[in-house]
Amino acid sequence: MAGRAGLSHIAVTDHDTLDGLLALTGRTGAGPALIPGIEFSTDLPGCEVHILGYHFDPADHELSRQISVLARDRLDRAERMVAKLAKLGYPVSYERVLALAGDASAVGRPHVAAALVEKGHFPDVAAAFAVVIGRDKPGYVPHYKLKPGDVVALIKGAGGLAVLAHPGLVGDDAVVRAMLTLGMDGIEVYHPGHDRAATAKYLAMAAEYGLAVTGGSDFHGIPGRFPETLGEFTVPAYLALRLARPVQA
Repeated sequence: MAGRAGLSHIAVTDHDTLDGLLALTGRTGAGPALIPGIEFSTDLPGCEVHILGYHFDPADHELSRQISVLARDRLDRAERMVAKLAKLGYPVSYERVLALAGDASAVGRPHVAAALVEKGHFPDVAAAFAVVIGRDKPGYVPHYKLKPGDVVALIKGAGGLAVLAHPGLVGDDAVVRAMLTLGMDGIEVYHPGHDRAATAKYLAMAAEYGLAVTGGSDFHGIPGRFPETLGEFTVPAYLALRLARPVQA
């Protein structure tokens, strides 16, 4: 899909898993350059703060160990979410959720949402999130998260670059600034959730803190969620080229 869209680079930044990245590593033939990536949710009361990792060693032992811990918790979380949904009047089978997840190690809410849609409880995945399994909705179940500083250390320990994801979605620039003091290498300035004012603000913040500027489409492949296809939202290729070099403050 990325090749058909004419993209020069693609970063696979799945939450808490390297499965997608590893499936593409070592491929042959023409196509977009592959940037190693991952995304972590962090444990911060009152805020949803995500941290991206780029250009790390996918075989790093500690990174792999933490991902295994998160994968096991995601399975437990999905089971608890299914039980909660049944009590709310939206019964789905845990086994069906796992079947829809296929061989994915990071079972998540999109798989639960797909089961809800298949069962006829909601017309689409977006509706399932909006009504029952989105953050703070009645069927939501939190999952185990690392502390922000620990995530930064984990990424750097694997030889990677830590980047604050979509700061405009955090909802509090004081929190954003606090995150940038934890040893971040970059900040995701270009994002579908950022308007022009937000983009300009975070560009200035990147310059203020001496951080790399990054961007991403946050493509999830979910119908009704922009962007619905790769190539609808892009960032300049030079940002990807700069990211591969050491960040100079």
